[in-house]
Amino acid sequence: MTRRPVDVRTGRAERPGGTERRPGRPERPGRPVAPWVRTRLRTAPGAAVAFGVLVLITAFLMAVLPRAVDAYESEGLRRDIGGAPPGATVLGLSAPQPGLEIPRSAREEAMRPAALSAVHRKVLASLPAPVRADAAESAYGVRTSEALTGTDTWLPRPDGIGPRFTLAAQSELAAHAGVRGGRLPAAGGRVTAETKEVEAAATTATARVMRLRVGSVIRLSGPTGSTALSVRITGIVEPRRPQGSYWSAEPVLRTPGLAVLPSAPPQYRWEAGLLLAPGAAPALLGTQAMPERYWRLAPDTTGLAAQDTPALLREVTSLESGPGLLRMREIAGGTAVLSTGLETVLGSHLAARAAITRIVTVAAFGIGAVAAVVLAMAGALVAARRAGELALLRSRGGSLRGIGGRLLAETAVIALPAAGAGLLLALLAVDEARLLPAVWGASGVALLACAALPVRAVLLHRRPRAHDDRDDLVRARPGRRRTVAELTLLALAVASVVALRRRGASGSGDLLVSAAPVLVSLIAALVLVRLYPLPLRWAARPAARLRGAIGFLSLARAGRSSATGALPLLALLIALTTAAFGGSVLAGVADARDRAALLAVGADARVSTEGEATALPANAERAVRNTAGVEEVTAVRIEWTAELAPDANRTGADAGAGAGADARKPLTLIGVEPGSYSRLARQLDLGAFPAGVLKDTGGVLNAVASPGVAARLGTAPRRIASPAGEITVRITAVRPRTPAAPRSEFLLVDRAGLEHAGPTTLLATGEALDARALRAAALGAGPELDVRLRSEERAALTGSPLQSGAERIYAAAVAAGAAYAVIALVLSLLQSAPERSTLLARLRTMGLTRRQGRQLLGLEALPQALLAAGGGILVGWATIRLLAPGIDLARLAVAAAPALAPVQDVSLRTDMWSLALPAAGVVALAGAVAAGQAWWAGRRGSITELRAGDTR
Repeated sequence: MTRRPVDVRTGRAERPGGTERRPGRPERPGRPVAPWVRTRLRTAPGAAVAFGVLVLITAFLMAVLPRAVDAYESEGLRRDIGGAPPGATVLGLSAPQPGLEIPRSAREEAMRPAALSAVHRKVLASLPAPVRADAAESAYGVRTSEALTGTDTWLPRPDGIGPRFTLAAQSELAAHAGVRGGRLPAAGGRVTAETKEVEAAATTATARVMRLRVGSVIRLSGPTGSTALSVRITGIVEPRRPQGSYWSAEPVLRTPGLAVLPSAPPQYRWEAGLLLAPGAAPALLGTQAMPERYWRLAPDTTGLAAQDTPALLREVTSLESGPGLLRMREIAGGTAVLSTGLETVLGSHLAARAAITRIVTVAAFGIGAVAAVVLAMAGALVAARRAGELALLRSRGGSLRGIGGRLLAETAVIALPAAGAGLLLALLAVDEARLLPAVWGASGVALLACAALPVRAVLLHRRPRAHDDRDDLVRARPGRRRTVAELTLLALAVASVVALRRRGASGSGDLLVSAAPVLVSLIAALVLVRLYPLPLRWAARPAARLRGAIGFLSLARAGRSSATGALPLLALLIALTTAAFGGSVLAGVADARDRAALLAVGADARVSTEGEATALPANAERAVRNTAGVEEVTAVRIEWTAELAPDANRTGADAGAGAGADARKPLTLIGVEPGSYSRLARQLDLGAFPAGVLKDTGGVLNAVASPGVAARLGTAPRRIASPAGEITVRITAVRPRTPAAPRSEFLLVDRAGLEHAGPTTLLATGEALDARALRAAALGAGPELDVRLRSEERAALTGSPLQSGAERIYAAAVAAGAAYAVIALVLSLLQSAPERSTLLARLRTMGLTRRQGRQLLGLEALPQALLAAGGGILVGWATIRLLAPGIDLARLAVAAAPALAPVQDVSLRTDMWSLALPAAGVVALAGAVAAGQAWWAGRRGSITELRAGDTR
């Protein structure tokens, strides 16, 4: 079959016989031989798949990051509200008893369950969003605001003082308690203000402490001493959810407690609660206990998101003292008030979240920046590999718009589905988070991935190029525009860093804080990329005089590195800085938690009697010492109520020290064995001192004191009175902390000088303490011994979702930074791989051995890797020093247990491992890639590499 000739102008077959088309008839457009996009994708399928995977991973990271932040912030908000004491989060609406000007029958009706229930339903319906109440844990009723005193002699009376009872007629008792004996209380007949005997139920804890049983009758008196009410116990109940708001909003209804009276010496009195039948509430009007109506609304955190926090705080404040309170008064009465501690919980949560967000944003900004640079590098690599093809198209009349449009379509076919898949994976990975930030993140990645190659190609081929010029630092001198642009960026970056350093990093949400690693990396990249070829060229001159050619060739080629090396260097610097910053944050948090746990316990383990008020059993020290894992045990005696004894011999300045109120202020007196205790303090780095400091001198005990106690007692001998006996002490050393009392002021003496020297506390150390064995040993020595472990206190510090979420993000930031550093290094080496392979093939034709080839490529890649590693260490150190004054690691470290002692000096510190390991990994990877390329080039052979015009 004979093929028709083809017209070179139109690309179509000519008509037989050379006939022309008929005049006046429109010419039908010819169909191209093959679509551009399909042809390009079939030509390089591996590169297309790699690019798609890169876009997918980057889109996933940029989409999942905001969703992860939303998720842990929402969980942290719900955990902070749900984990706070119910008394601090419940919305307590209360109204006093109706006024005496109202008829007695109306007053009684207002106290009955029907009226209270109607108000409760209206209050629940009128709560403004996002304030929601948990109806199951909410309660309403009538209670006595002034407790009544039990007059029966059989009730427990510490110090001879009768107990006080709070009476509450609370709703839904049957739904929240199980009957353990008897029955639930009932209102027999119609209870009025004249009723003098009612039925009540007591919890098992109240019955046990107050010696109550079914049938017991308690006579209660008011302030005047006359019998106000008699209460008959009809049932003993067990709370079903004792920690819920129903029972814990007013804990005295669940568990009795000892109250300390303001007297000298202190006196104690029991306080307990009794639960009446709801219908018995009018009987409280006949007492002087100031009964009040109440509606306790437990907050419902289901569905509460972090974005609701400002609105929640605003509405809670309005309910306390704003328009919301006016609405509540329209329902419950004009004298109703609403009180809650929920705004305090929300304020603490917002403060912790702001401090943690400021740290997390630095990691997010760094990862976003390095991801953007890596995507730009991927586009630059493709543009460099196809420079000849694009130059040919440009020289044959291709327009910039046409070339850019084809390249945009080519990349969009890959990038858009990959970005969509990354977004979908992020949505599946994290639930209960906002959609829009994830969409914006994935869209930004898709836009950058689509635009990187076309923009790079258009900029390189603005003018047609007849041939490829050398693109190294010898010939590719930066133009004036580029120099001005670099100087402008440099000036802006330096000005931003200086402003940040002067102002500090205390501003919440400040972009300067977030961009600090990127700004410092940009400065370093712009400076280093201009300077580093100079020392290499200087080093090449003496290397040229050596016998071998490897050193000279490697230095010469490294000094002529591609002019586009600023992007790889910038990517490596940002990645290394982000990894170093993240590692320093994690290391700082770990150190702060270790320190906080140590300050809470004072050693690896602490064994003591309850309140450290009595001496330990005689065999306790031996039992603890013989426990597996215990290396050393230090016995101490702690007296928390020591005080200055009257001393008439003091004169002058010392006579005024501790006068007045200070003289009656308690001291913490600690008796120790000097040798073992000094070793413990030195081992734990808590106020170490020489053992000889506590040496007895003529009846006066030398002492080590905290700064506050030293300023109070002075330097003269002072008499100290305590349950351990009276002693005379002289302060000879001052230390800020000590293991026995790391959170308080103290006075440390030799235990041998005390009259009662029996130890009250054991401080144990050991690398692998067995908590179960230690508690078993303590239980065998005495059933009332308390055991606290440093490891358990340390574990309690990691329970906050804000902490764990931020730590996960930082761990992911470190991993992502390292991964992007690897990608940036590989892309940088791949961009110049064909040139190096060709050079290696040519040199092998001249006698270069394979070993010398590996040395040449390794030495050529080494300077750039060393530059990136050294620059990464320098930039990471500078960034940490820059941000350290404004970074509050204490919030991130101990937010889960704010009651622990404040940890001082918890600032961001340079972690050398976080700086050195990623940098060393870059150098090792560069050497491995160079060796791998040399091995692969040796397998292919020189003929394949030197074929003219072959771009494979």
